Amino acid sequence: MSQSKLDDLFDYTEERCLWQFFSRTWDREENIEGVLGQVARLLTGQEPLRGTPQERLFYADALAMANDVRERFPWASQVDHEEIHFLIDGLKSRLVDTVITRSTNRELNHHLY
Repeated sequence: MSQSKLDDLFDYTEERCLWQFFSRTWDREENIEGVLGQVARLLTGQEPLRGTPQERLFYADALAMANDVRERFPWASQVDHEEIHFLIDGLKSRLVDTVITRSTNRELNHHLY
């Protein structure tokens, strides 16, 4: 896995994707997993999941992201499916670390939410 490709994806996501900043830890985890799972499917040519309203919501965010990634990063069309999955897994880990684990927002885990 290329660190520069992961950096590209992370920088793009931090700049353009608000779904990572929902107000609770479980929301953030769910969005990171759901949207990026759909992005991986789209970038590897798999049919996206659209059976539930939640899957359709993730798909809508993922479609915009996947299209942007293909447009902005020429390497996106040149990497194999295995590398896409490694990049998406790396991005998930990095986002969880940044927006959940190291977040100083105490409301993320407030007991009344």
